[in-house]
Amino acid sequence: MRSLVRGLLAGWLLALAVAQTAALALVWWIFIRTPHGQVIDATVLRGTRFGRASVEQLVSGVLDAVSFASLVAATIVLGFIALARRRVLLAVAATVLVAGANLTTQVLKDYVVSRPDLGIAGTNIGAPNSLPSGHMTVAASVAVAAVMVVPARLRAMVAVLGACYAALTGIATLSAGWHRPSDALAALLIVGAWASVVAAVLVLAQRSRTTGAPSDPHPRMVGGLALVGGAALVGAVLLVALADQGPLTPPVEVGRSRLVLAYAGGAVGVAGATCLTMAVVLATVHRVVPRLAEPTVAAQPTGPDTDLVVAAGEPDRTD
Repeated sequence: MRSLVRGLLAGWLLALAVAQTAALALVWWIFIRTPHGQVIDATVLRGTRFGRASVEQLVSGVLDAVSFASLVAATIVLGFIALARRRVLLAVAATVLVAGANLTTQVLKDYVVSRPDLGIAGTNIGAPNSLPSGHMTVAASVAVAAVMVVPARLRAMVAVLGACYAALTGIATLSAGWHRPSDALAALLIVGAWASVVAAVLVLAQRSRTTGAPSDPHPRMVGGLALVGGAALVGAVLLVALADQGPLTPPVEVGRSRLVLAYAGGAVGVAGATCLTMAVVLATVHRVVPRLAEPTVAAQPTGPDTDLVVAAGEPDRTD
C-alpha cells in the first residue's frame, strides 16, 4: 500500500511539472508572440512610472538583497539545515532545486527566448527580453526550498514569510521598471516545475528510514494561501481588463488612470501567483518529506543485570 501511495504521489507531482511547463510555454506565447499580450505587458510596465519615486528606496533595498552571493549563501544555509536534520538526500534535492531553477531561467532569458517587434508603438519599453525574471527565480526558489527543508512545525510560518518575500521581490522588479508581470509569472512556473520534479524524486527514493508517518500537514494554511492567491488573480484580471483598450491600442496612448489600474493589476497578479505556488508546495510537502521512521530497538534479555537498557537511538522529533 505504501508503494502504491508513493507511486500515485510521484505521478501526480510529475504531471504537475508537465502542466507547469505547458503553462510556461503558454505565457511565452501570449505575452511575447501575440500583439495583445505585448500590449498588456507594456501597459503595466508604463504604469509603474507613477509613484515610482515614493517607493524607490524600498524597491532598491529589496532588489539589492538579491545577488549571486546571497543565492549561494542561502543555498548553503538550506543544505546545512537539511544535513542537521539527517536528511542528506533532502540537502541535495534543495540544492538541485535552487540551482536548476536559476540556471533554467538564465538559459531561457539569454539564449532561447526573444521578444519580436510586432510594430505596435510603446511595446518595446524596457529590456529587449526580460522573461523569465532572474530576481523572482532567486527569491521563489529559495522560499520553496526553505519550506521543504525546515521542520514540519515551522513550515506554515516559513511558507507565509517565503510567499511574502518572493511576492515583494516580484513586485519590486515591476515597480523598478526592470520586468514585466509575465516575467515574474514565468519565473514562478519554472520554480514550481523544478520543485515538482525534485519532490517526485524524493518520494520515489524514500526508504525504510524515511517512510514513517507523514509529517504534520497544514490544511488551513494551504487553504488560506490558495484563497488569497485565487482572489488576487481574479482581482488582477479584472483590473487589467478595466485598463485594456484593445489588442492594437499602443500603450503610449493609454491614459494615466488606466495605466495605474494596469500597474495595480500586475502587482496583485504577481502576489496572487506567488501565493498559489506556495500553496501547492505546502499541500504535498508533508508526504514528500515525511517523518523519519523510529529506529527498531533490539530485543534485550531480561534479568537482574539488565535493568538499565539504553535505546539504540531517538527518532527525529523535529519533523
